[in-house]
Amino acid sequence: MKRIAVIPGDGIGKEVMDATMHVLEKLNLPFSYSFYEAGDAAQEKYGKALPDETLEACKKSDAVLFGAAGETAADVIVRLRQELNTFANIRPAKALRGIKCLYPGLNIVVVRENTECLYRGFEFEFDGVSEAVRIITRQASERIARYAFELARREGRKKVTALHKANVMKKTCGLFRDVCREIAVEYSDIEFNDYYIDAACMYLVMDPFRFDVIVTTNMFGDIVSDLAAGLVGGLGLAPSANVGEKHAIFEPVHGAAFDIAGKGIANPTAMILTACMMLRHFGYLDEAKKVEEAVERTLESGKVTPDLGGNLTTMEFANEVASLLD
Repeated sequence: MKRIAVIPGDGIGKEVMDATMHVLEKLNLPFSYSFYEAGDAAQEKYGKALPDETLEACKKSDAVLFGAAGETAADVIVRLRQELNTFANIRPAKALRGIKCLYPGLNIVVVRENTECLYRGFEFEFDGVSEAVRIITRQASERIARYAFELARREGRKKVTALHKANVMKKTCGLFRDVCREIAVEYSDIEFNDYYIDAACMYLVMDPFRFDVIVTTNMFGDIVSDLAAGLVGGLGLAPSANVGEKHAIFEPVHGAAFDIAGKGIANPTAMILTACMMLRHFGYLDEAKKVEEAVERTLESGKVTPDLGGNLTTMEFANEVASLLD
C-alpha cells in the first residue's frame, strides 16, 4: 500500500485536486490518501504555512500530491523540496491531441537541478549594494546529469542537451557543463550536446524539435521549463514532478489562480497529468497511459473548460475523463 499525502493548498488547488481524486478513484490502486493543510490558509489558521503535522506526514509518506501554493509558496513547496531532498524537477512539455499550440507533435522534457544555484537564497545587502551567491557543486551536477541520462534511457529518448552560460560564468556554469560532459561518456547510446542558455531559448522558439531531454541548473531550468510549456499550450496543461532518492512530490505548476478560485471553472488537466506522473513513478505504466489517453480523448471531443474555449466546469471535465476509464 502506497501512502500518499495529499495537500490541496490554495486557490484553485482544492478544485483541481477534487477533480483529480475523482479520476484516481476509478483506478482502484493500492494507494491510501491522507489529506493535509498547507499554504496561505494554514498560515492564517496555524501561524505556519507548512504545519509541523503536514511536514512530518510528508516525510513518512511514499509521495506527496500537491495542488497549488499562493503567497506562501516559498514557505511551502520550496521548503518541502528542500526537506524531502527532491533534487530533480521533471517538467514534460508534450503537445496534446485536441489542443491548438505552436508545435503539434512536440514531446520534450526538462530536467532541472532542484537544490542549489541562486535559489539557495544566499542574498545579502549592505550600504546600497545587494549580492546573491550562486552555489554549484560537482556532487549535485553529477546527480542531476546522471538522472537526465537515466530518464532518457528509461523512456527510449535519444538525446540529452545541457544548458549553461559557461562563457560568462566560467566557474559555476563551467563546472556544470564539464560534469555533464563527463557523465555523457558513460552513456554512449545517447547523443549529447550542450548550448549556451540564451542560444537555447532562441532554438526552443525556432526549432524545438532539436531537443529531447534538457538538463540544466535551477534558475535556468525554472525559466526554460515555462518557455517549453508555452510551446505546447501553456501552464494549464503542464504537469511536474520533484523526485529524490527517497521522496517525491507531484505538483502542477499553474499556481493558485486566485482570480478564478471558487468559480469551479479551473482546468484540471495539469493536475490530472501530474497524478499520471505519480503513477509512472510507482510503476503503474498502463494505468497512467490509460488516464492520459482519456484526457486527450476528452480534449479532442471539445468538452473542455472555459480557458480552452469550452463551457464545462472543473468537475464536469473530470467526469468526462473518468467516464472513459470505465
